[in-house]
Amino acid sequence: MSNRLNATPNDLSAFWMPFTANRQYKKEPRMFVKAKDMHYTTHDGRQVLDGTAGLWCVNAGHCRPLITEAIREQAGELDYAPAFQLGHPKAFELANRLIDIAPDGMEHVLYTNSGSESVETALKVALAYHKVKGQGSRTRLIGRERGYHGVNFGGISVGGIVSNRKMFGTLLSGVDHMPHTHLPEKNAFTKGEPEHGGDIATELERIVTLHDASTIAAVIVEPVAGSTGVLIPPKGYLQKLREICTKHGILLIFDEVITGYGRLGTPFAAQYFDVKPDMIVTAKGLTNGVIPMGAVFVTAEIHDAFMSGPEHMIEFFHGYTYSGNPIACAAALGTLDTYRDEGLLTRGAELASYWGDALHSLRDCPHVIDIRNIGLIGAIELAPIAGEPTKRAFSAFLKAYESGYLIRTTGDIIALSPPLIISKAEIDELIDGIRKVLESNI
Repeated sequence: MSNRLNATPNDLSAFWMPFTANRQYKKEPRMFVKAKDMHYTTHDGRQVLDGTAGLWCVNAGHCRPLITEAIREQAGELDYAPAFQLGHPKAFELANRLIDIAPDGMEHVLYTNSGSESVETALKVALAYHKVKGQGSRTRLIGRERGYHGVNFGGISVGGIVSNRKMFGTLLSGVDHMPHTHLPEKNAFTKGEPEHGGDIATELERIVTLHDASTIAAVIVEPVAGSTGVLIPPKGYLQKLREICTKHGILLIFDEVITGYGRLGTPFAAQYFDVKPDMIVTAKGLTNGVIPMGAVFVTAEIHDAFMSGPEHMIEFFHGYTYSGNPIACAAALGTLDTYRDEGLLTRGAELASYWGDALHSLRDCPHVIDIRNIGLIGAIELAPIAGEPTKRAFSAFLKAYESGYLIRTTGDIIALSPPLIISKAEIDELIDGIRKVLESNI
């Protein structure tokens, strides 16, 4: 107790930070203390242009008035209400608002508190759905190499990023993985969907043959794989996955935690690619990153399969203490209002070409081996330093921060996803800042 009482308010040792080089960070802390619109303010008073929408989530920019006011009002009116056997109006209002912007066929919503929980929820729905349909042998889940589906056991099991998996043992059994679609030897420096690699989807047929369709419950993919370094699906790839899943009675789940809520210039990537999954997993941009919340969209067919038996019985034994939390719902409604009033769910389409041209202007910078983009997402892949993987990109991250620009790195890839309110002038500023970083000695 004495140690805690003597600790200064800024003692950094107690917080074990996520996905962070803790020892390096705590020697030279990087602190944000304020934010507004496109910029953060650091602890030493500098302005940092946000090139990553926080962590892929602040789609409407920072500290937006409709969102902050909605939270303030809700906190003073109804702070918490149980979601089990009880409800509150905003949870139902939000579900209807979400269905209004969702792809055709998505008619019901389950609430969660994060993308990781949304993935777990969707996987459980898939398993339970087949069981209530009398196909309980369908227990196998199929993910993809280099896929990222959060950090819970289901998500890292179907995920395919080695560093996220290797410490945690065998994970879930009965999981298999399709190959990823990254073909830099054929698709380097592509704008939008690559020409080559659509046929990789047929690898799913091989997996179906190996395990038999009667054992497979669901396939889960990110339409655009974000955290692994922005891997954009080749032309025809997602459409082919849909065809194969339909043919074999397998549910197709789109993980749109990153692509949801306007990132590609449509509300959801399913609409951008004109592919209808059976479930859509969302979070991040749902509340603009302000309060943890996620939502899983399901079709009427899935929902209605559970609506049988005595009416007083619980149909699906799953949920969270904070499912549909009143303040989170208020934040989400304020976020949707902001998206609507400012046209942000489609603004990415207006800026996509300008954004792509600006990104690709970095092609001739030192160490750049690939650039790829779609909507308002982009990636700059760097040649790694021999024997020191990830160091070059991490050095770029530190120099960018010092220069007033927030970028994200994964491996030796710089990933970019600015708030949807970014202007053309701010795109130019961000790209010019990154150019100076790349031209320095990293």
